[in-house]
Amino acid sequence: MSFSFAPLLIMVIGLVLVLIGAWILLRQKWLWQWLKGTFGLLMVAGAIYLVLVAVSLYSYHELSAESPVATISFRATDDQAYIATVTGRDGRTRDFRLAGDQWQLDARIIKWKTPFTLLGLKPAYQLDRLQGRYFALEDERSRERTVYSLHDEPPVLDVWRQAREGWSFLVDARYGSAAYLPMADGAIFEVTVSPTGLAGRPLNGSAQQAVSGWQ
Repeated sequence: MSFSFAPLLIMVIGLVLVLIGAWILLRQKWLWQWLKGTFGLLMVAGAIYLVLVAVSLYSYHELSAESPVATISFRATDDQAYIATVTGRDGRTRDFRLAGDQWQLDARIIKWKTPFTLLGLKPAYQLDRLQGRYFALEDERSRERTVYSLHDEPPVLDVWRQAREGWSFLVDARYGSAAYLPMADGAIFEVTVSPTGLAGRPLNGSAQQAVSGWQ
C-alpha cells in the first residue's frame, strides 16, 4: 500500500465512525432533550444580552445631520483657571473647574451595522468627557491636568466599548473630539456633532475675540 493511499483510508474510516456515532446518538431520546435545552438556554442568554444592550443604548441621543449638543460658557477664577458651565440639549447644567488655556469636548459615536441601517436606524452619540489643556508644552507637562467624565458608566454592559473591541454585531463605534478652543472670561461656545465628529463655534463677542487671538 502506497503512502498516498493512507490519507484516503483514514478519511473513509473517519466518515464511517461519524455515521455510526450519529446513528447511535439519534436513537437516544436524551439527545433531543439536550438539544432543546441547549437551544432554550441560548435563547434566554440572547434575550438577556439584548436587554443589556438596550439599557446601554438608552443613554445615547439620535444623531441626524449636524446637531447642537451643548453650550459651554466660561468664568475666570484665576490665571489659567476657569469654571466651565456645560448645558446639554436637555437643559441640564453642570459646572466644572478647568485648568489651562484651551478646552476640548469629546463624544462617543455609534453607527449601526449594515443589516440595521437598512431599517432606517440612525447613528447616535453620547457626550464623553471635558478637558482642559495648556498652550505651553512646559505647562502641559508640569501643571495640573483637569479631565471630567460626562457620562455614567453602564452597570453591566458598555455597548460602545464592546464595539470598539470588535465584539458587537449590532454597532460600530468611533470617537469624536472637537478641536481645542481657547478659554476666556465670559466666552460662550456652541458644540455640534455630526457622524464625522464634533465642532465648536463661538456664540458671543468674548468667544470670537478669544478665537481670533489664537489664530
